[in-house]
Amino acid sequence: MVRRWAVLAPSRSVPVTSWRAPSRWRCRPTTFLLLVLGLWLFGTGEALLVSAGLGNGPWTVLAQGLTTRIDISIGLATFLISVTVLLLWIPLRERPGLGTVMNAIVISAALQVMVLVLPSPDGTSPAILLLRLAMVLLGIALIGLGSGIYLTTGLGPGPRDGWMTGIHQRTGWPVSRVRLGIEAVVLALGWLLGGTVGIGTVLFALLIGPAVGYGLRLTAAIDGSRTRAVDEDEHPELEA
Repeated sequence: MVRRWAVLAPSRSVPVTSWRAPSRWRCRPTTFLLLVLGLWLFGTGEALLVSAGLGNGPWTVLAQGLTTRIDISIGLATFLISVTVLLLWIPLRERPGLGTVMNAIVISAALQVMVLVLPSPDGTSPAILLLRLAMVLLGIALIGLGSGIYLTTGLGPGPRDGWMTGIHQRTGWPVSRVRLGIEAVVLALGWLLGGTVGIGTVLFALLIGPAVGYGLRLTAAIDGSRTRAVDEDEHPELEA
């Protein structure tokens, strides 16, 4: 009975898929397409949170805050933040990969494009609030699924994840504490700049870990792949 219910729990391990790249810079066309798909779903999920207007994840709060101070789009703000974080890799001697570069480009592009395409319901009637809440939950689910696909390509961590693991490796501080500290600072800074913080932000914090776990489990089920123990240095986002 326990094993039967275990298949319904979010994954705590990363599937070794048939499309996993042999190195961070070499991959087959299928792997590259899945990388782009996963990152695009991730960016679309972020766009749903922005369009819902109930609060965003910490890094999108920061990007949105920048757009209130500088006349740039949220997609460009997200890209500039990613580039800045990548520069912070240099003293940490972190190694990027194709996935690192594509993460900065595709998520920013998807966020910008989908914010323009998606509706932005405004109002406080029960029906409108329910719709906005549904957009938040769908956004978190898409971020989880996109992460599940993107992480299985083995093409390197995203800029933020690599920064977290780099700090962890150089200081010895637990990954979970490093992540919490960085995201708390990012969230506070974004809020001070004018980014949207609300119930969506709280739901993101509570649900993103399980969402990524379920995204990994679904990806494994689709591929029929086996799993391995989580390497928290490589995938700190699993430490919910």
